[in-house]
Amino acid sequence: MRILRVAQKVYPDVKGGGPYHVHAMSRDQAAMGHDVTVLTVRTDPELPHIEERDGYTVVRYDPAANLLGNDISPGLAQYLADADDFDVMHAHSHLYFATNLAALKRFLGDVPLAITNHGLYSQNAPEWVFDLYLRSLGQWTFNQADVVFCYTDADRDRVREFGVSSRIEVVSNGIDRARFTPDGPESELLDADGPVVLFVGRLVEGKRPSIALEAFASVRETVPNATLYLCGEGPLQGALEDQAAALGVADAVTFLGHLSYDEMPAVYRGADLLVLSSRAEGVPRTIMEALASGVSVVSSDLPQVRSAFGDSVAYVPGSDPDLLGERIAEALVDGGDSSLGAEFSWERTVAETTSALESVVDDTN
Repeated sequence: MRILRVAQKVYPDVKGGGPYHVHAMSRDQAAMGHDVTVLTVRTDPELPHIEERDGYTVVRYDPAANLLGNDISPGLAQYLADADDFDVMHAHSHLYFATNLAALKRFLGDVPLAITNHGLYSQNAPEWVFDLYLRSLGQWTFNQADVVFCYTDADRDRVREFGVSSRIEVVSNGIDRARFTPDGPESELLDADGPVVLFVGRLVEGKRPSIALEAFASVRETVPNATLYLCGEGPLQGALEDQAAALGVADAVTFLGHLSYDEMPAVYRGADLLVLSSRAEGVPRTIMEALASGVSVVSSDLPQVRSAFGDSVAYVPGSDPDLLGERIAEALVDGGDSSLGAEFSWERTVAETTSALESVVDDTN
């Protein structure tokens, strides 16, 4: 197949689970013999317009404006207008202007479209804004797709609630189970004598790292030798450093910044618990990576997370840092489950996604 992958963000241009998913899917489909082009927005003027890497082609266009963290690129629109020689388009996340354009391309043309739902809500705006979007342009965007991929049954049901009538395939997200295991060296970056709590994610409002930090301060009252490592970068780092000082835990908090994918298995193995305090997520790779590494997880009680991981994760409703701290302390003292189901295999994710794309191509020919 000739696959045009339409993605606002791609790794390593942009860090994060969604961008890495785009990269790894493109790399592995190319290794299967498919011709893959990734159409994306340029995040750094030094990056080339066209680049061949890891077996696939990246085509970047500069943004002209930004709305709620969403880059708008006329060049990307022009490329799509002329992109008639692909067998299928595969867009990632309905929340991006790039996916809206891919839906318009499908509406006006003959190239079939798949859309992967990486999570219904953005980290960059209030939920009510995206409720309005999902009942209007978002719904229309999904309904242009020949197939929509959701990670869980719960996500599929939520998409249906917004009036989406397109075919939906539930394909679990996955990770490289050979890389993320409890066996192997631990990272030297985690230098601690007591329990280690790990936060992995962008330091932005939607991930709510300030709540994780406040919860950790209460953990120290019960587990005084606990330490917190924040793995990620973002605009909130300065404010978080000030918060740690104000809470009196600065000496127990370390900001690791962004770490490469290759470094993360050893980082997880050096931790005792992963905390995820987000107000919205899809099915986080971080939870999969932690559980596969034998690390307990305490998470915000999000329907799609509970649907995917069940009792393997401890959940905290709402955004109460004291309650989150209680759950973390309990897990550190008593231990917790850290099992990951066999369905969370990246090889399976690629195989099922590719099979569905092939069926869409066959159905439209």
